[in-house]
Amino acid sequence: MDTTSLEKRARTEGTPVIDGQTATFVWRGRRPVSVMGDFQDWSGEPVPLQQVAPGLWAHSLTLPRDTYVEYALQDAKGQRVRDPFNKRLVPNGFGDFNHFFHMPEAGPTPLAQRQRDVPRGAVTRHMVETHELCVGRKRPVFLYAPPTSEPCPLVVVFDGPDFLRRAKLHVLVDNLIAQGRIRPIALAMVANGGHARTVEYACSEATLAFLLDRVLPLAHNELHLVDEKREPGAHAVLGASLGGLIALYSGLRAPEVFGHVLSQSGAFSVWNRDFVVFDLARRAASRPLEVWMDCGHFEALAEGNRRILPVLQQSGHRAEYREYHGGHNYPAWRDDVWRGLEWLFGPRERARGEG
Repeated sequence: MDTTSLEKRARTEGTPVIDGQTATFVWRGRRPVSVMGDFQDWSGEPVPLQQVAPGLWAHSLTLPRDTYVEYALQDAKGQRVRDPFNKRLVPNGFGDFNHFFHMPEAGPTPLAQRQRDVPRGAVTRHMVETHELCVGRKRPVFLYAPPTSEPCPLVVVFDGPDFLRRAKLHVLVDNLIAQGRIRPIALAMVANGGHARTVEYACSEATLAFLLDRVLPLAHNELHLVDEKREPGAHAVLGASLGGLIALYSGLRAPEVFGHVLSQSGAFSVWNRDFVVFDLARRAASRPLEVWMDCGHFEALAEGNRRILPVLQQSGHRAEYREYHGGHNYPAWRDDVWRGLEWLFGPRERARGEG
């Protein structure tokens, strides 16, 4: 592609300029910039764009056609600069924004969009006393009641406000229920501990006690739930990153309550060490779990997910793992979480349980 055509396409189509499996970043300026993003798991040195014409710089990546990527440009001082050819921005969760793009066969799930004539569940906000089990005296919990009168299993969601706001989880569930793709489920979306999030989510018995002794009673009081004493393991836990770690930990430690686990980009092995979930997963399952895990192909966390899958399966748990072409962010988790919900609560799963 000649440079005149490349810049024209950047201005009209936006950047990166995409041709099949090739994505080309384009920058017009006196000095070059570098790019970093999901494609390198935001680690290592930023990749410098190369001069292709006076004042025009470019760099091409080869990516699978179903890839979602977030990225940022940096100047020579390491400061972020906006890409003037890409107006698409998304919060990165750390007070800044990333640019993003989809390759030709990727796109946001329509399940996260409100659909006409789809009954809506009700979301309510509650403050729960922590009683020294978590940081602070109280913790916000958002409850979602599905549009049904039948008793439902509960899904406890770690980093709940983020899944509510950034992943539109309640909208996804409304649409999945309306389309008959999952049975009605209720949600308890629990806020994290802010600066104490790592401590609370790194396989904490106090966090598990908070779920069992504070969140679960609240949910039973406010929602129409199935009785886990009559249906052991009926409820589920969902989380991403360290939230995915504490989700699996909660299931392994309390399988009689949380028999279903949905872990996204689970941080099972970080800081050059495996968490205790590996040891727990090696024990023969007294009550087998249903475990769905997914992770972005570009994430370093994928290695721990790949390793723990056979450990869970060999111990008697029913576990599934999916790797998608994306990175470590809420849009990627939003666009894949429906698969785990269908696997755990879809018609096939219900038929399997009744069989």
